[in-house]
Amino acid sequence: MIEKARKAYKNLEFLNSHEARTIRILAEYLEPEMRFEQCNVLHTVVFFGSSRIRPEDPKTGEYYLAAEEFAYQLSVWSKELEQRGNSFFICTGGGPGIMEAANRGAARAKMKTIGLNISLTFEQHPNQYITPELNFEFHYFFMRKLWFLYHAKAIVIFPGGFGTLDELFETLTLVQTEKLEKRNIPILLYDRAYWDDLINFEKFVEYGLISPEDLDLIYFFSSPEDGMNIIKPKLLQLIDDFIQHRF
Repeated sequence: MIEKARKAYKNLEFLNSHEARTIRILAEYLEPEMRFEQCNVLHTVVFFGSSRIRPEDPKTGEYYLAAEEFAYQLSVWSKELEQRGNSFFICTGGGPGIMEAANRGAARAKMKTIGLNISLTFEQHPNQYITPELNFEFHYFFMRKLWFLYHAKAIVIFPGGFGTLDELFETLTLVQTEKLEKRNIPILLYDRAYWDDLINFEKFVEYGLISPEDLDLIYFFSSPEDGMNIIKPKLLQLIDDFIQHRF
Protein backbone atom coordinates (compact mmCIF):
# COMPACT_ATOMS: atom_id res chain seq x y z
CA MET A 1 0.00 0.00 0.00
CA ILE A 2 1.32 3.45 -0.91
CA GLU A 3 2.21 5.71 2.00
CA LYS A 4 -0.01 8.72 2.59
CA ALA A 5 1.33 12.03 1.33
CA ARG A 6 1.98 14.86 3.78
CA LYS A 7 -0.72 17.45 4.11
CA ALA A 8 0.35 20.68 2.48
CA TYR A 9 0.35 22.66 5.75
CA LYS A 10 2.70 20.06 7.30
CA ASN A 11 5.15 20.20 4.39
CA LEU A 12 7.95 22.41 5.71
CA GLU A 13 9.80 22.33 2.41
CA PHE A 14 6.74 23.81 0.72
CA LEU A 15 6.03 26.33 3.53
CA ASN A 16 9.57 27.67 3.20
CA SER A 17 9.42 27.88 -0.57
CA HIS A 18 8.94 30.91 -2.81
CA GLU A 19 5.47 29.65 -3.75
CA ALA A 20 4.30 29.75 -0.11
CA ARG A 21 5.47 33.31 0.56
CA THR A 22 1.89 34.59 0.76
CA ILE A 23 1.10 32.01 3.44
CA ARG A 24 4.11 33.08 5.50
CA ILE A 25 3.11 36.74 5.24
CA LEU A 26 -0.43 35.90 6.31
CA ALA A 27 0.92 33.86 9.23
CA GLU A 28 2.87 36.91 10.45
CA TYR A 29 -0.43 38.77 10.55
CA LEU A 30 -2.74 36.11 12.01
CA GLU A 31 -0.48 34.57 14.68
CA PRO A 32 0.45 37.90 16.33
CA GLU A 33 -3.19 39.02 16.08
CA MET A 34 -4.28 35.91 17.96
CA ARG A 35 -1.72 36.41 20.72
CA PHE A 36 -2.50 40.10 21.10
CA GLU A 37 -6.18 39.25 21.51
CA GLN A 38 -5.37 36.55 24.07
CA CYS A 39 -3.31 39.05 26.10
CA ASN A 40 -5.88 41.85 25.65
CA VAL A 41 -3.39 44.13 23.91
CA LEU A 42 -5.31 47.11 22.52
CA HIS A 43 -2.99 50.04 23.20
CA THR A 44 0.78 50.37 23.10
CA VAL A 45 3.48 52.98 23.57
CA VAL A 46 6.25 52.09 21.12
CA PHE A 47 9.92 52.81 21.86
CA PHE A 48 12.41 53.11 18.98
CA GLY A 49 16.15 53.71 19.31
CA SER A 50 19.60 52.27 18.78
CA SER A 51 20.35 48.64 19.58
CA ARG A 52 24.01 49.60 20.19
CA ILE A 53 23.52 51.79 23.25
CA ARG A 54 24.67 50.38 26.59
CA PRO A 55 24.09 51.87 30.06
CA GLU A 56 27.82 51.94 30.82
CA ASP A 57 28.72 53.89 27.68
CA PRO A 58 30.04 57.34 28.76
CA LYS A 59 28.64 59.06 25.65
CA THR A 60 25.24 57.45 25.16
CA GLY A 61 24.56 55.57 28.41
CA GLU A 62 22.26 58.35 29.59
CA TYR A 63 19.85 57.45 26.77
CA TYR A 64 19.54 53.88 28.06
CA LEU A 65 18.87 55.07 31.61
CA ALA A 66 16.34 57.67 30.45
CA ALA A 67 14.50 55.13 28.27
CA GLU A 68 14.31 52.65 31.13
CA GLU A 69 13.02 55.26 33.57
CA PHE A 70 10.49 56.67 31.10
CA ALA A 71 9.14 53.19 30.34
CA TYR A 72 8.97 52.51 34.08
CA GLN A 73 7.01 55.70 34.79
CA LEU A 74 4.66 55.01 31.90
CA SER A 75 4.08 51.45 33.10
CA VAL A 76 3.35 52.55 36.67
CA TRP A 77 0.79 54.98 35.28
CA SER A 78 -0.65 52.24 33.05
CA LYS A 79 -1.24 50.09 36.12
CA GLU A 80 -3.22 52.96 37.63
CA LEU A 81 -5.36 53.10 34.48
CA GLU A 82 -6.22 49.38 34.54
CA GLN A 83 -9.38 49.92 36.58
CA ARG A 84 -10.68 52.29 33.88
CA GLY A 85 -9.81 49.81 31.14
CA ASN A 86 -7.34 52.32 29.67
CA SER A 87 -4.08 50.54 30.34
CA PHE A 88 -1.42 50.08 27.68
CA PHE A 89 1.72 48.07 27.00
CA ILE A 90 5.30 49.13 26.32
CA CYS A 91 6.33 47.75 22.93
CA THR A 92 9.83 47.60 21.43
CA GLY A 93 11.77 45.87 18.68
CA GLY A 94 12.77 43.27 21.24
CA GLY A 95 16.55 43.53 20.94
CA PRO A 96 19.31 45.17 23.01
CA GLY A 97 20.06 48.85 23.60
CA ILE A 98 17.09 51.21 23.85
CA MET A 99 14.73 48.30 23.21
CA GLU A 100 16.10 46.41 26.19
CA ALA A 101 15.95 49.55 28.32
CA ALA A 102 12.26 50.13 27.62
CA ASN A 103 11.30 46.48 28.18
CA ARG A 104 13.37 46.56 31.35
CA GLY A 105 11.56 49.62 32.67
CA ALA A 106 8.17 48.01 32.06
CA ALA A 107 9.28 44.76 33.68
CA ARG A 108 10.56 46.75 36.70
CA ALA A 109 7.01 48.08 37.10
CA LYS A 110 5.80 44.45 36.91
CA MET A 111 3.87 45.07 33.70
CA LYS A 112 3.75 42.78 30.69
CA THR A 113 5.84 44.12 27.83
CA ILE A 114 6.09 43.38 24.10
CA GLY A 115 9.12 42.59 21.93
CA LEU A 116 8.75 42.47 18.14
CA ASN A 117 12.04 40.93 17.09
CA ILE A 118 13.33 40.43 13.54
CA SER A 119 15.56 37.74 12.08
CA LEU A 120 18.73 39.37 10.76
CA THR A 121 21.97 38.06 9.28
CA PHE A 122 23.74 39.45 12.34
CA GLU A 123 21.54 37.73 14.87
CA GLN A 124 19.43 39.99 17.06
CA HIS A 125 18.40 38.03 20.13
CA PRO A 126 15.38 38.94 22.27
CA ASN A 127 16.27 40.71 25.49
CA GLN A 128 15.50 39.05 28.82
CA TYR A 129 12.84 41.56 29.89
CA ILE A 130 10.18 40.71 27.30
CA THR A 131 7.08 38.90 28.59
CA PRO A 132 7.39 35.36 27.10
CA GLU A 133 3.88 35.23 25.62
CA LEU A 134 4.50 38.63 23.98
CA ASN A 135 7.87 37.72 22.49
CA PHE A 136 7.63 37.68 18.66
CA GLU A 137 10.04 36.82 15.86
CA PHE A 138 9.37 38.25 12.39
CA HIS A 139 10.88 37.46 9.02
CA TYR A 140 9.29 40.32 7.08
CA PHE A 141 10.15 43.87 8.06
CA PHE A 142 6.88 45.23 6.69
CA MET A 143 4.78 42.88 8.84
CA ARG A 144 6.80 43.84 11.91
CA LYS A 145 6.25 47.52 11.09
CA LEU A 146 2.52 46.92 10.76
CA TRP A 147 2.36 45.56 14.30
CA PHE A 148 4.51 48.39 15.64
CA LEU A 149 1.86 50.90 14.61
CA TYR A 150 -1.38 48.91 14.67
CA HIS A 151 -2.01 49.33 18.40
CA ALA A 152 0.28 52.34 18.94
CA LYS A 153 -1.13 55.34 20.77
CA ALA A 154 2.24 57.07 21.17
CA ILE A 155 5.72 56.76 19.63
CA VAL A 156 8.87 57.47 21.63
CA ILE A 157 12.11 57.78 19.69
CA PHE A 158 15.56 57.84 21.25
CA PRO A 159 18.78 58.48 19.31
CA GLY A 160 19.65 55.75 16.85
CA GLY A 161 21.02 54.91 13.42
CA PHE A 162 19.55 53.97 10.05
CA GLY A 163 16.85 51.73 11.52
CA THR A 164 15.66 54.38 13.96
CA LEU A 165 15.56 57.02 11.21
CA ASP A 166 13.57 54.64 9.03
CA GLU A 167 11.04 54.14 11.81
CA LEU A 168 10.85 57.88 12.52
CA PHE A 169 10.27 58.99 8.95
CA GLU A 170 7.94 56.14 8.08
CA THR A 171 5.75 57.04 11.04
CA LEU A 172 5.83 60.74 10.15
CA THR A 173 4.94 59.93 6.53
CA LEU A 174 2.00 57.72 7.49
CA VAL A 175 0.63 60.38 9.84
CA GLN A 176 1.24 63.25 7.40
CA THR A 177 -0.49 61.42 4.55
CA GLU A 178 -3.30 60.26 6.88
CA LYS A 179 -2.64 56.62 6.09
CA LEU A 180 -2.45 56.26 9.86
CA GLU A 181 -5.87 57.30 11.09
CA LYS A 182 -4.48 58.42 14.45
CA ARG A 183 -3.27 61.76 13.09
CA ASN A 184 -2.94 63.19 16.61
CA ILE A 185 -0.67 60.35 17.77
CA PRO A 186 2.20 61.97 19.71
CA ILE A 187 5.70 61.35 18.32
CA LEU A 188 8.24 62.16 21.02
CA LEU A 189 11.95 62.63 20.33
CA TYR A 190 14.40 62.49 23.21
CA ASP A 191 17.29 64.99 23.42
CA ARG A 192 16.59 67.88 21.06
CA ALA A 193 20.29 68.74 20.83
CA TYR A 194 20.98 65.34 19.25
CA TRP A 195 18.17 65.64 16.73
CA ASP A 196 18.90 69.28 15.85
CA ASP A 197 22.52 68.37 15.21
CA LEU A 198 21.44 65.46 13.01
CA ILE A 199 18.41 66.83 11.11
CA ASN A 200 17.49 70.39 10.23
CA PHE A 201 13.71 69.96 10.30
CA GLU A 202 13.16 73.68 9.65
CA LYS A 203 15.01 73.32 6.32
CA PHE A 204 12.16 71.14 5.02
CA VAL A 205 9.77 74.04 5.62
CA GLU A 206 12.19 76.65 4.26
CA TYR A 207 12.41 74.78 0.95
CA GLY A 208 8.65 74.19 0.83
CA LEU A 209 9.07 70.42 1.09
CA ILE A 210 6.69 70.08 4.04
CA SER A 211 4.06 72.37 5.53
CA PRO A 212 4.90 74.37 8.68
CA GLU A 213 2.20 72.50 10.61
CA ASP A 214 3.92 69.20 9.83
CA LEU A 215 6.51 70.13 12.43
CA ASP A 216 3.72 70.06 15.02
CA LEU A 217 3.72 66.28 14.69
CA ILE A 218 6.98 66.16 16.67
CA TYR A 219 7.45 66.78 20.40
CA PHE A 220 10.90 67.06 21.91
CA PHE A 221 11.52 66.07 25.52
CA SER A 222 14.58 66.10 27.75
CA SER A 223 13.63 63.94 30.74
CA PRO A 224 11.16 61.20 31.66
CA GLU A 225 9.16 63.72 33.67
CA ASP A 226 9.03 66.07 30.70
CA GLY A 227 7.89 63.20 28.51
CA MET A 228 5.14 62.23 30.96
CA ASN A 229 3.76 65.77 30.90
CA ILE A 230 3.57 65.68 27.09
CA ILE A 231 2.25 62.17 26.65
CA LYS A 232 -0.38 61.83 29.37
CA PRO A 233 -3.22 64.00 28.00
CA LYS A 234 -2.62 62.95 24.39
CA LEU A 235 -2.48 59.24 25.20
CA LEU A 236 -5.65 59.39 27.29
CA GLN A 237 -7.47 61.21 24.50
CA LEU A 238 -6.47 58.61 21.91
CA ILE A 239 -7.51 55.73 24.15
CA ASP A 240 -10.83 57.40 24.94
CA ASP A 241 -11.43 58.01 21.23
CA PHE A 242 -10.71 54.34 20.56
CA ILE A 243 -13.19 53.19 23.20
CA GLN A 244 -15.93 55.51 21.92
CA HIS A 245 -15.54 54.37 18.32
CA ARG A 246 -15.28 50.73 19.36
CA PHE A 247 -18.58 50.76 21.21
